[in-house]
Amino acid sequence: MAYQLAIIGGGPGGLTAALYGSRAGLKTVLIEKMSYGGQMTLTDWIENYPGFPEGISGFGLSDLMRESALKFGAQTITGEVRGISIEDQGFTLELDSGPLGAAAVIIASGASPHKLGAPGEEEYAGRGVSYCATCDGPFFRDQEIAVIGGGNTAVQEADYLTRFASRVHIVHRRDRYRAEKILVDRLLANAKVNPIMDTVLEEIKGDDSGVTAVRLKNVKHGKATEIPVHGVFMLIGWVPKTGFLPPEVKTDKQGFVITDEEMATSVPGIFAVGDVRLKKLKQIVTAAADGAIAAFQANHFLEEKGL
Repeated sequence: MAYQLAIIGGGPGGLTAALYGSRAGLKTVLIEKMSYGGQMTLTDWIENYPGFPEGISGFGLSDLMRESALKFGAQTITGEVRGISIEDQGFTLELDSGPLGAAAVIIASGASPHKLGAPGEEEYAGRGVSYCATCDGPFFRDQEIAVIGGGNTAVQEADYLTRFASRVHIVHRRDRYRAEKILVDRLLANAKVNPIMDTVLEEIKGDDSGVTAVRLKNVKHGKATEIPVHGVFMLIGWVPKTGFLPPEVKTDKQGFVITDEEMATSVPGIFAVGDVRLKKLKQIVTAAADGAIAAFQANHFLEEKGL
């Protein structure tokens, strides 16, 4: 095999796995098709990563993590993995540049937030439009915000956002929430919450300062309304990047990779970390922790196999 450990994806989970893998003496390669840092690079300012009490830019943290990963000799390849073949003594990764062999693989390909494609969504991303309440909620202290969604994540995150916002408008396109009743009851008992049912987001408006309002439309009678807000949290789910995985790697119905606490998948020698795996808390710090665990377990796996 050309490499002992191949890591697919250069977000915080992949970069940390590269650091721990190469530091353990494994011949390690990190494959990233775009820019290193993953979702971190879409976050203007990160205030909840340990060691940076004043915060750090998403690009700044990405650069530091990449520097750490390369310090112990991890190699990097720019390219896209289109498939993985399971061999007798390892795996073959099908890249657009050709095949690559590895004795163990860590999947760190991440997930993308599901987007509505509403006018203004892309324009104001990072300037009022957010996909992570835990990441960005504190930026909207004492301001009115809108939450789009009606599942468990949207309802729980809307409840979390009431700690900061003066008013939380939760917009759902159906006449009832998909979230669990206990979560809904807790949310609606909060005086800061304004539920807006049977309604879809039509447009996000703003100016040079960022988001200023949302235009909504009732799906039953067609009436349009406009609500002044400074933030819009799009909480309608995530799409894992798992289309290249072999069918032997088990996933849930949404495509998230199922792992145990040691990051092992259903295929021995393949591990998964970060947002691509089935987990509750998707944060930079948890992805980094996943990466450290996976690299440690990959090293143990290779030792047991004599590889």
